[in-house]
Amino acid sequence: MPKIEAIKNEYNELLQQLSDPELISDWQRFEALTKRKNEIEKIIDKEKELKELENKIEENRAIIAAREDPELTALAEAEIEQLKEKEKNLEKELISLTSSLTKKGEELNSLIVKGSPSTAVIIEIRAGAGGEEAALFAADLFRMYSKYAESKNWKKTVLDCHYSDLAGIKQIVFELKDGDVFSEMRHEAGVHRVQRIPATEKSGRIHTSTASVAALPKPKKGKIAINPRDLKVDTYKASGPGGQYVNKRMTAIRIIHLPTGLVSTSQTERNLQQNRENALSILEAKLLEKKESEEIMKMGRERRLQIGKAQRAEKIRTYNFPQNRVTDHRIKKTFHNLEEILEGKLEPIIKALQS
Repeated sequence: MPKIEAIKNEYNELLQQLSDPELISDWQRFEALTKRKNEIEKIIDKEKELKELENKIEENRAIIAAREDPELTALAEAEIEQLKEKEKNLEKELISLTSSLTKKGEELNSLIVKGSPSTAVIIEIRAGAGGEEAALFAADLFRMYSKYAESKNWKKTVLDCHYSDLAGIKQIVFELKDGDVFSEMRHEAGVHRVQRIPATEKSGRIHTSTASVAALPKPKKGKIAINPRDLKVDTYKASGPGGQYVNKRMTAIRIIHLPTGLVSTSQTERNLQQNRENALSILEAKLLEKKESEEIMKMGRERRLQIGKAQRAEKIRTYNFPQNRVTDHRIKKTFHNLEEILEGKLEPIIKALQS
């Protein structure tokens, strides 16, 4: 059956694509490939079942042809009739499955070849080791991504932000959309390290501080189903820049997803409802990330080792001010003009990572 052979060849190609460790970052494409693989497996299983039936029919025909035992011959003749009926039904099911696969093929193959369409991304930056200097570095990273987004004409929306005492950022969550955002920003996830003399350092010593970045694809509406009963919602007074208004009304939102313990907050808007929507968007992205992590754990040990642990835990880049360089440790490549890079000129780094 030539068509079955072509389907089996496609199945082997799908298995190769699904073994690519980078694929887990492109969740929509991963789901499309997995769905296609599962549909093909049904066809392959039916074809195996059909072959087993054909073998049984041949065995019974051999018994009839031998005519050694009249009773056994009668049983073989009766069983052949039953097996032929099953064979007809299986052939119908197989034709139906292959026909359905062909109809769905264009849509799925288009996604397999082209990759997923542009996906909005929720970026989370957290100050790590280094105290106030780490918070200042987190603010530098936020400014760098903001400048880069501006150069790409992406829309940026701040969903949540917590400032430090010296205008640094303890944590900020923002959304980028309206472009090929995810394919560019997904490589930014991990631990970023800075080496420089902090503004707070009086003796001129170089300090090393860190900030972690998470790049979470924003789920499309309905992608992540959340039961309202699973949520605990708290309101509180916002804090930080914004004048007297932020401290007067309970506009900040904290949402706890009770089944998982995941927490999301938002306090950047002056409107309670908008902060609630922002916090829900952050929660949905975190739940999708959790779903992806669970998928990784289901994979074989070898694949998990290829992908590594959660990307936010891996040191990916160092920004060295004394030597005016940025080093990306994954591709072992160094870029100079550090100040320009922090001004948003990330194109050379992103292109190198993509290639």
